[in-house]
This record gives sequence, C-alpha cells and structure tokens, in this order.
Amino acid sequence: MRLRALLESERLGLQLLWGGEELDRPVRGVMTTDLRDPSRYLHGDELVLTGLAWWRGGADAEPFVRVLVAAGVAGLAAGTAEFGSVPDELTTACARHRLPLFAVAEEVGFAELTEHVVRRVSTERAGDLAAVVERHRRLMSAGPAGGGPQAVLDLLGSDLDLPAWLLTATGRPVADSGAGPLPPGVGAELAARRLAGGGGPGPQRVRLPGGGVYSLFPVRGERPAGDADEAPGAGSRPPLTDWLLAVGADAGEWPPERRELLDGVAELVAAARDRREAARGVRRRLAQQVVELLTVSAPAAEVAARLRVAAPVLLPGRSGQDWQLVVARLSWGEEPPASDTGPLARAVLEELLGDPTAPDTEVAVAHADGEAVALVPVCPLADEGTPGAPLRAEAWEAAVRHPLTAGLAPDGRLTVGISASVPDAEGLRGALAEARHARRLAAARPDAVAVAGHDQLASHMVLLPFVPEDVRQAFSDRLLAPLRDYDRRNRSQLLPTLEAFLAEDGSWTRCAARLHLHVNTLRYRIGRIEQLTGRDLGRLEDAVDFLLALRLG
Repeated sequence: MRLRALLESERLGLQLLWGGEELDRPVRGVMTTDLRDPSRYLHGDELVLTGLAWWRGGADAEPFVRVLVAAGVAGLAAGTAEFGSVPDELTTACARHRLPLFAVAEEVGFAELTEHVVRRVSTERAGDLAAVVERHRRLMSAGPAGGGPQAVLDLLGSDLDLPAWLLTATGRPVADSGAGPLPPGVGAELAARRLAGGGGPGPQRVRLPGGGVYSLFPVRGERPAGDADEAPGAGSRPPLTDWLLAVGADAGEWPPERRELLDGVAELVAAARDRREAARGVRRRLAQQVVELLTVSAPAAEVAARLRVAAPVLLPGRSGQDWQLVVARLSWGEEPPASDTGPLARAVLEELLGDPTAPDTEVAVAHADGEAVALVPVCPLADEGTPGAPLRAEAWEAAVRHPLTAGLAPDGRLTVGISASVPDAEGLRGALAEARHARRLAAARPDAVAVAGHDQLASHMVLLPFVPEDVRQAFSDRLLAPLRDYDRRNRSQLLPTLEAFLAEDGSWTRCAARLHLHVNTLRYRIGRIEQLTGRDLGRLEDAVDFLLALRLG
C-alpha cells in the first residue's frame, strides 16, 4: 500500500503534518515503538507508530528521526494522547529529513491503525504474489519449469512469509517454503487427518495436540487415463494418491483473496505433478511387458532381454542391479470380483515406492487381474534404511499404516507382499510367486493395511491364518482351557507364565528375571501347568503345541 491510503480512511482520521509530496512511498509493514533507538527492529518501508513516551524535550527529536530515516522507514505516525498534540520540534526534524509525519488522534487506537495497515498490506502482497504465480503458470505451460514444486513453494516463503510444506498422501515431504522440516510424526498425522476428512475441497483446518494449527489444501491434479477414476465405484473412494499443501496458519482468519491465492498455488503444484504423472507412462508399459512375460512363464533369456531394453529407463546410469517384486491389492467391503481396482493399486504403489523429491528414481509398476506389481531396483551393497536398500515389510508398513488406515476407513483394505531380492531375470518368476504368497499371508490378517515379507513365508505363522476358525479355536481351547479356568478361580498367573517361559526359549533364569520371580516359584508354576494339562514342557512336541495354541487363541 501507499502512504496516501492512510488519509483515505475517514475512520482513522489521521492528520498529515508534513510530507504531502512523499505520499507515494510504499508501506510494507507497521511497527509500534517508544524506544529512543528502535533501529534493531526496523527493516525498511514500515509505518512507525509512537506514543512519544521517549520524548523528554526538543533535543530528542533530531536523533530519533535520524534513526528512522537511516533505517528507511516509510513514515512516522505520532499519538497526541501524551501531550495533546505533536511537538513542533518533531515536525521540524521530519521536514528537515523529508520523513512524512502524521498525527494520530487520541480516540484512535494504535491496534486499530495496525490492523488496518496489516490487512491492506496482506491483501496487496497476495495480489502481487498472484501475479507472480500466474507468470509461473504461463512458464510451466510453455515448457518444464526449473525447480518444479519447490520453485512454487519458494514463492510462498519469499513473498508471503508463509511456512508451508508440500506432502504426499502419506505425509512424506516433497518441498517446503524454507520453514524447515516438520516435527517427527506431524506429516503423517496431517495426511491422516486429510484422508479421514474424505479429501473434500480445502482448506481443512487441523489443530494438533501440541497446539499447532495447520490449513490443508488438496493438490489433486488430473487423473491419468486408465487410472483410479475408471475403476467401478472409484468416484466415492478416498483420494489415496492426492498430495496436500500444509500451511502453518489458520486460513479461516484470512481474507478471501489469500485463500483463493493458496487454492491457485495448489493448482499450480498439481500442474507440475501432472508432468510427472505423464512421464510414468513409459515405465508402466515396460513393467507391464515384464510382468506379462513372467505370468506366461516365458524363458528367463526372454525376460532378461526385455530387462536389458528397459534398463536405460528404469535404471538410468546404473548397472548390476538386484530386484524385488512388490504385489498390492486394494479392496472395499464386499466388492464383487469383477471390480478392477488394479489401476488404483498401481497409483498407490507408485506414490508409496517412489521418491517424491527425485522423479528419476520412479519405480515401474504394472497392474493385472486386480493387483499391482512393482519392479523395485535394489542396490545389493546398500544397508537397510539407505536409498536403494531392500524393502523390509515391518518398517514399510509402520511408515504408511496410520494415514492409509484413515483413508481406507471404514471398509477398505490394502494388502501388500514383498519378495526377497534376486540378482537376475532368472529369479524374477520365483520372486513374483513369493510376493503373491506374501500378499495372501498379509490378507489373512484383519488389519486395514497389512504388509508381509518373504521372511515370514519360512515361519509357522504362514500356516496359521489358513486353519479353519473352528479348528483353531478347538485346538487352543482343548490345551489352554484348564489354565484359563485355574487362573480365573485362583487369581493366578499360569497362562502369562507359560507365554513368558516359551518366549525365553525355556530358560529358567531369563524367564524368572523377566517375571521378577524366584526360580523356585517359576518351577512350581511350570509344574502346575504340566499337571493340569498332562503335558511336559521339556518335550519339544509339547512345547510346540503350547506355542501354537497361544498363537491360535
């Protein structure tokens, strides 16, 4: 805004004491002070408000005005409540240094004046940023824009001083406005709140337990042809692949112009993301070809030849890569088998497995028969937790469970299976079968988001979910019912003691320490367990039966 705008408001009733020729100066902020030297708090182009509490006499005017002029302030507004009028010496000093001076009437509060200036500056700066955003939009429509989403977020930081973060659907960071990373867990929580809210039009106001308030704007973009919206019933499903723009402020307190601006920024980010979506087409086709060859049991040499053709796209600048296969399926309630959710599962896997800050590291994902299959390159020398390291089911599930569970509620499920890494095309067919077996194992769990890895296929746990429910219950009850009854009648702890004893591999000393018991007390309890059940925990067969009964119960 310009200084002359202050005289246009009758409500403020400001009186110009000097500076009629300087009223075109821009005002970019407001600062209230009664310090003799407020220079450390001034950045330039402010309107300075003062109640003149620093005034002791005429000699104070000159040094005070010199400080303001040196700092580059736009003008000075002095209150009349202290002396009834603005001292003449201050007017003379302002005229000497060409600093516009206003008198603020006693009935006009500085808070009201500050609010007026801040509102005008905020709205006009939003308009300026809108022009910048529009120029950026035109550049992007003409060709790739340098910086992608990060360049757009930089505008929010530099032009509006807004702390903002661009996040994936599960809360992983894509870019920020210079505000630094979010506190641990906040990104996932914001994503969960957004998905739980159904992904409606923004902004969505979120207050976290720690007291932080965020406004969430959806970053949707266009759905690619053949993707989620073409699946039957997909229109009513949650936006599991939408990004979100999180702003560290309450948008409900903003003027409409600023909210519309942030909607425009979200659309601009979505346009940048659409370019990335379009680039996925080549990887999808290559993955589709490889998966089809594996499905029809094509010779390993043919699969290897296809991988060599695909390598420049899937692994730019790299060679000697191991592979993992990831299989995923999405389902909702009693959805009929004919409902093909494969395209949506593919889009979800692309978002979960890709690096949102590095489009060149995209994984290749295909879909067939209602499931998605991803070819994930693995660096055999990388340690777990580093880029290119093998996927671990437990860690991966933990990272995405919370937000995706919120988005899939109340009756949606995502089940995922992960194969071991294989060094060549010859092992890919086995890896695909392994990943599919692991996914079926994950599907046997009741969780909305379930991930199983190849290592779980070598455990007895792979068998338990497929035992009929009535058989499982009967086996568990037959062996453990005497212990439950005894514990209930005597308020004892035989069943927890049995669980601890097996968990410690039958070690008397470790189990006693774990339960904070004397070893003799532990021996008494184990003896009572054997007496009630007719079993011997020293025999492997009986110990295995107890373990299975506990797992089945």
